[in-house]
Formats: sequence, C-alpha cells, structure tokens
Amino acid sequence: MDPSGAHPPAPEPLSTAERQEYERLRRLATMRHRRARTVTASVLLVLTFLLAPLAVVAAWVNSQISDADRYVQTVAPIATSPSVRNAVTDRLTARVVDKVDFRALTDALGRALAKTEAPSAVVDNTALLTGPLKNAMTTAVHNVVNKVVTSDQFTEAWDIANRRAHAAVVKTLTGEGNSAVQARGDTIVLDIGTLVDNVKKRLVDEGYQKAAAIPDVDKTVPLFTTDKLDKAQGLMRLLDVVGTWLPVTTLALAAIAVWTAPSHRVGLMAAAIGIGVMMVVLLIGLAVMRRVYLGSVPTDVLPADAASTIYDTFVRFLRASTRTLLVTAVITAVAGYLYGPGRGARFVRSVTARGTGATGRALARSGVRTGATGRWLEAHRAWTTGVVIAGGAVALVLWNYPTAACVALVLGIVVVVLALLGILAAASAPPPTDDQIRRTT
Repeated sequence: MDPSGAHPPAPEPLSTAERQEYERLRRLATMRHRRARTVTASVLLVLTFLLAPLAVVAAWVNSQISDADRYVQTVAPIATSPSVRNAVTDRLTARVVDKVDFRALTDALGRALAKTEAPSAVVDNTALLTGPLKNAMTTAVHNVVNKVVTSDQFTEAWDIANRRAHAAVVKTLTGEGNSAVQARGDTIVLDIGTLVDNVKKRLVDEGYQKAAAIPDVDKTVPLFTTDKLDKAQGLMRLLDVVGTWLPVTTLALAAIAVWTAPSHRVGLMAAAIGIGVMMVVLLIGLAVMRRVYLGSVPTDVLPADAASTIYDTFVRFLRASTRTLLVTAVITAVAGYLYGPGRGARFVRSVTARGTGATGRALARSGVRTGATGRWLEAHRAWTTGVVIAGGAVALVLWNYPTAACVALVLGIVVVVLALLGILAAASAPPPTDDQIRRTT
C-alpha cells in the first residue's frame, strides 16, 4: 500500500489484440509441451518393446538358475517320454554290447573245444557264432535296460540326477559350481553314471555274471549340440546378471511411458499392443529356434523325436510365460478401448450399466437396499473401479509363475467384483413413497 494510503492503480485490461497474442502463445506452449510428452513417451515405449522379449527370457533363465525345484520341474517330463526312453535304451544297449569282444569269446570257445578233441569242423567254425552271440547278447541287454528305463527307478534316478545336475546348469552357463551337466566342446551332456551302474548290476542279477567284468562305458547322454556354445554361454551369463532387474526396468519404463503420454489411456493401449506384438515375435522366434536346434542335432547322436521332446520340454515354461503376457496385453488393450469414447465402447458400457442398474433396482424394490453404502459406491465409482483393477494387477504380479489360466481367473474375479459393486450402487435407491406405491397399484 502507498504511504499516503492510496491504492495502486489497477492493471489495465488486455486489448483484443493483446489477448489474441496471449492465447496464441499459450496454445503454442501447450502444443510444444504436448509434443515433448509425445516424443518422450514414444521413446520410452520403443525401449519397452525392445526390452520386453529380453525381459521374459531373462526372467525364465533366472528362474531356471536360481530355483532348483523349478529346473527339476522343467526337465522331469523328459524321463517319461517314450521317445527319450527308447533313445536311452538303444544308446545304453549299444554301448554295453560294443564293449564286449565277441571274437575273443568265440576264439576262447574254439580253443576250449580243441582241448576236448572236438571235431575240427566244429573248432574251425566257432567264429561263425560271433553274429548270433552278439544278437543274443543285444536282445538280452536291451530287455534288461528297457526294464530299468521304464521303471520308477529310472524316473527317480532322473530326478535325482537332474537335481544334482542343477549345479551343472549353473556351471555350464556361468562356469561356477560342480554338476553332472558338462560342456564338452560344442555338446552339453548329462552324466547318468548311476543308471549305467544299475544296468550292470541288473545284468548280473539276471544271471549274466560276465557283465560284472564289462569295462566302464561312456556314461553321458548328449542333450544339446551347437557350434555356438561359447556365445550362448556369454549370452546366458548376461541374462543371468540382468535376470532380476531387466523385467523390473521394462515394467518401470512402460509405466513412465503411460504416465508421460498426453493421453494415459492411449499410452496404455499402445504399450499393451506393442508388448503383445513382441510376445508374438518371441513365440515365432522360439519356433524358429526349434527348427534350428533339430537341424543341428545329428540323428546318430539323438533321434529327431527325442530331440524335439527335449526342446519342447525345456522351453515349455518360457512359452507359457510368453503366452501369459500376450493374453495380459490383449486384455489390457481391450480394457483401454472399452474406457474410451468409441461407439463400441459406449455401447458396451451402456449395456453393462443398464444390466447392473436393473439388477440393483430390482433388489431395492424387493427390500434389499444398500442405503448410504450404495450411495457412497455410486459417488466413488471411478475410485473403487481403479482399486479393483489395481488389486487384480497386483495379484498377477505377486502370483508365482502365473499362466494364461491364472490371468483368465483374475480377470473373471475382477469383472464379477465390478458387476457386484455396480449392483450394490444401484440398490441404494430410497424406498418408494406412498404415492409411488399407489401409482404402481
């Protein structure tokens, strides 16, 4: 205030030209701000899309390395696969039989017959017994090995071996620890020495005493063959390091992008659609890798049906996670559309509102009224809807290894809860007056 007590002169109002200039500058600043937010959100969304497949693979690798139970659960079905059992039976039979010198056995038989003064024709033709003796030995060993491989003992031995071998997976991928899985050149093999020893013991128990003298055979089964094992090890080690933080970083980037976008709903739909597309790309990549893997495994190392079973079993949880995210992305995109101004969205919202409203009013007419609670739900409908949806999202985040079925279950629960809240809000109608009762009668 002026010392003399006079008030300062009021500012003169803007002229028409000045107000137009002011409005132009404000629109220009708003446009620039909106453009900056759009560019920032676009960059963040692109980063999210590029990192999304890597985050899924990293999380899968991290679960296989850090969780022994998860790893055993991954490879356990391999032991019950008929194709794998047949491959193991044939390989172990061949390795055991190949260690037997049948020519030496027939020569020893010839010398023994010669000492008993057997006819020379018999002694000279003992070599002809090499083939039949090998066939008989192969059949006998195959039957014994098949009994072992198809028994519960084999399944238990497989689980025990793979549980012990989990450390080998860590060693193969990171070079740390000891395990039965080892990298030999360009091949990853699994040590099944316990099973081989059981086969030799079973042969002895079946009456083949000579089996005790069979030299040690190769007790490994090749799992993977690739000429890029070193690169794969380096990539897996990198994914192991970022396995924990890459998914978190990707989710944070997506959230920031949606928050930065001028329209949060459009940003959410863009993020969901982009992530869904990248999940489809990842599924296609897994299918391509399957063909590459099957083409890289020689049939004399592992039959094609056994190799396909091993690959499909090994990556089935990765596929399940990818499909889960794809389903989640589709649901999110559809939900974002339904909250928009589109004609189809307005129609769905209108039908839903009429349905819940009619049900709630019917309850009110029957005497079931929610009163103040219903009116509070009606006044805070947007807030309660957000809480329910956020609760469903948190449930999926906290769910240990969710599947597409889990997403469908959570979605169903969210829809049911939202419908119940709508009915409760509509049931808050005040009781009818006497005049309304007389009119209805």
